[in-house]
Amino acid sequence: MANQKEVRSRIASIKNINKITRAMEMVAAARLRRSEQRIAALRPYAEGMRKLTRLAAEQAGGLPRVPVLDEHDEVKRVGVVLVTGDRGLAGAFNTNVIREGVRVRDRVRGEGAEATFSVVGRKGVSALTFRKLDVRTSYVGFTDRPAFANAREIGEELTARYIEEDLDRVELVYNRYVSPLTQHVWRQTLLPLQRADVIGEGAEEDGAEEGEQTEAERAQSRSDWEYEPEPEELLERLIPEYVTISVYRALLESAASELGARMTAMRNAAENAETMMDDLTLEMNRVRQAEITQEILEVVAGAEALG
Repeated sequence: MANQKEVRSRIASIKNINKITRAMEMVAAARLRRSEQRIAALRPYAEGMRKLTRLAAEQAGGLPRVPVLDEHDEVKRVGVVLVTGDRGLAGAFNTNVIREGVRVRDRVRGEGAEATFSVVGRKGVSALTFRKLDVRTSYVGFTDRPAFANAREIGEELTARYIEEDLDRVELVYNRYVSPLTQHVWRQTLLPLQRADVIGEGAEEDGAEEGEQTEAERAQSRSDWEYEPEPEELLERLIPEYVTISVYRALLESAASELGARMTAMRNAAENAETMMDDLTLEMNRVRQAEITQEILEVVAGAEALG
């Protein structure tokens, strides 16, 4: 049985761990609120782009033939984009994405195609490198607070590879944010773009604003719009932006999911530390009682020997 000094040392160590995990939980919770605000701020921008694209397509008589909308005749090479984090201590956040990415790779191989990885986040890069998988490109250093410029860099590179037929399809795998306690691994076909996604068919809108938006659209349809440049040229510039928007949304969702997972993991760690401190306190009391009992026995034995 350990002595009191050893138990006290363990209690002090666990108290320090408890303080650290509680602090990390509070930091993650504060940053999570800002991440949720950034996700909410992106929605009006994306919806505005859909409306503009829909109006321009009506003026142009339909969507033009843009390379990012065209499916390749044969799928030989598929790019799998994994969005992970730069840091750990977030539960199964990174592991779930990596596991799903490997599953996608296996399905692609089953289809007779080759899969290459593009990875966002140091954790994903190190995990795939350790597994000796083909990591074509990596993007690190910004997963905790992604900027639109980061999404544009990723989107432009993937688009260029798709147009040059270096890739025939691009799959995006990331954690989709639901709540601080819930994050779902989400897989999305990034390229080729789906026409329904571009013009907003089937998009869910806020029911409270549905009537107001419908009236605005009716007013816009009765108006005579002049486009500069022409609608066809505008669409050729606008449609590829959906790749960047999709990547940016994935980065924001992943950042919020990571903070939610870290907050939950640190709360669980802090609670476990408190439970361990309670158990160790009981152990220390038992050790103290055993030592006192031993001292009493020694005194009694000494008194009997003298008597």
